[in-house]
Amino acid sequence: MRVSVADEPPPVQARERMLAASYDLFSRRGIRAVGVDEVIARSGVAKATFYRHFRSKDDLVLAFLERREQEWTIGLVKSESERRGSTPEERLLAIFDVFDDWFRSEGFDGCSFINVLLEMGADHPLGVASIGYLENIRAIVRERAEQAGLRDPDAFARSWHILMKGSIVSAGEGDTDAAVRAQEMAQCLIDRYRPE
Repeated sequence: MRVSVADEPPPVQARERMLAASYDLFSRRGIRAVGVDEVIARSGVAKATFYRHFRSKDDLVLAFLERREQEWTIGLVKSESERRGSTPEERLLAIFDVFDDWFRSEGFDGCSFINVLLEMGADHPLGVASIGYLENIRAIVRERAEQAGLRDPDAFARSWHILMKGSIVSAGEGDTDAAVRAQEMAQCLIDRYRPE
């Protein structure tokens, strides 16, 4: 379907439509499986409009990753686990309660940061960006570990993040109880890092 200039949405609306379309496509199917033409068709903008907003597909993916951090990392994982827990330890464990709900939902789509990193590689600019967003997740865990008075918050956060990532991959394999299993291991990890 060709879109004429007269039919074009305003610039902000056009960018938002492209981001919304790409968010759904990239989070469900990955980066390489989705072409620019599909994003353009789904968002109903002209090809020239796409390239006015994004110089390349990689630029669109970077915008998608930024949005994913806002909607998933901050909007879901961080905010919802803060709401569910009243202490730093409870907020840490509540991450897996949030995951449990997510794993059992029809909207479960895995971790885009892991997916993009594995799909594109650690040396690709999109892989580098994904590594940065994964570090931001660890920073949330590290901060909560510090608030809880746990020893070596960085090592704790790295181990905790392995549980998070592992449970997401297990849920992708079909194990809807992965978050429950990870939460049990997470409690042991907290106990291990308590001050001696």
